[in-house]
Amino acid sequence: MNSTVEYYNQNAESFIRTTLPIDMSSSRDRFLRHVLPGGRVLDAGCGSGRDALAFQKAGYQTDAFDASEEMCRHASELLGLPVACRRFEELSGEAEYDGIWACASLIHVYSSDLPDALRRLYALLKPGGVIYASFKEGSTERMQDGRYFHDLTEEACRGLFQNAGFSTEELYISFDANPSRADVRWINIIAKKGTSQAAG
Repeated sequence: MNSTVEYYNQNAESFIRTTLPIDMSSSRDRFLRHVLPGGRVLDAGCGSGRDALAFQKAGYQTDAFDASEEMCRHASELLGLPVACRRFEELSGEAEYDGIWACASLIHVYSSDLPDALRRLYALLKPGGVIYASFKEGSTERMQDGRYFHDLTEEACRGLFQNAGFSTEELYISFDANPSRADVRWINIIAKKGTSQAAG
C-alpha cells in the first residue's frame, strides 16, 4: 500500500487532471436513490474530490478522506473543507453516515485486509445506510505502475459484502468512463446495512 500512496503523492496533478472531468453521474445517481435526501455522505478514498463536490452541490452533508496527502490537499481546496488523510485500516467511529461512496478506492486495499475494511465501513453507516463500491472485473491481485490492484468477480464481490453484514441492493457491470479505457469492465455494488443485524 505504501507504494500505491507514494504513486498518488507523486502523480497527483496528472491524475486529477485526467480524472476530474470524468462523468460518474450515472453511478452517483443510482447510489443517491438509496440515500436519505440531504443526508450525510462519506467519500471514502476521494481522490480529486470530484464526487464529494457533486454530493455537496446536490445538498448532502459531505465528508471525505484519502490516503494520499497530496490528494487530500487538492480535494480540500476543491471542496472548501478539511479532507482527512486516512487509510481504510485506520477508520473507526460511530454509525453516522447515510451513505458511503467508495469509487475505485477499495481496489487498492490488499485482499487480506479487505474484509476488515468493509467491517469498518459497515460500522460507520447508520442502520439502513448504503455503500457504493467499484472494482475492476477480474480475479487477480497485481502491481501496475507501482500501484496495487485487487480485481473482483461479481460472485466474489457479492460474497465479500455479504460476509461483512451487507445485503446487496444492486450489482451491475459498467465500462470505464475514461474514453481511453472504454473497454475496461467494472463491477459496481450498492449494498445496505441492515436495520438490526451486526456484521459477521
